[in-house]
Amino acid sequence: MTPLIAIAAEAADQKSAEVTDWAGRIGWVAGLLLFVVLVYWLMRQGWKWRGSLQSDLPELPTAPEAPGATRLTLSGRYHGSTTAGQWLDRIVAHGLGTRSRVELTLSDAGIAVVRPGANDFFIPADALREARLDKGIAGKVLAEGGLLIVTWAHGEKLLDSGFRSDRAAEHTAWVEALNSMNHTTTTEGIAR
Repeated sequence: MTPLIAIAAEAADQKSAEVTDWAGRIGWVAGLLLFVVLVYWLMRQGWKWRGSLQSDLPELPTAPEAPGATRLTLSGRYHGSTTAGQWLDRIVAHGLGTRSRVELTLSDAGIAVVRPGANDFFIPADALREARLDKGIAGKVLAEGGLLIVTWAHGEKLLDSGFRSDRAAEHTAWVEALNSMNHTTTTEGIAR
């Protein structure tokens, strides 16, 4: 018999040992499951706590009945909102922390944010501060310029909201349009 066949035959004859301590195994599995449940419960409590800390944030505006002519539309993903300039400080109040599909519509009145399965909201044109391309927002990091970040005022707080289009080439047109609206809004505000 060749040495290779002998080794293969010997390996086939070996069997793993029978499990004799079922109670110990079941105990470890149950302990692990309890640990996983505890971690998920703590994460949920942390989310709720963050929402209660942000309870001073006013209700989200809704779109006006006649928003004006549509300038741009975008289909993609909403990745969340953070405190402006603090890309890891996620805002969870009023459903702003919930990721979802999104349909954005830019009009003269502002941006209508329609999110299936989550709260829709509206960003009025006079609340817009800036738009830029960036690489990340809380919980999502992409290649440089992969996210459209819209900075807007809500109550007394500035927020950054992150969107990603299904067609990334659309981001530049959105940045240009939003920044030109912001310039117009700022100029009108100074003229008054």
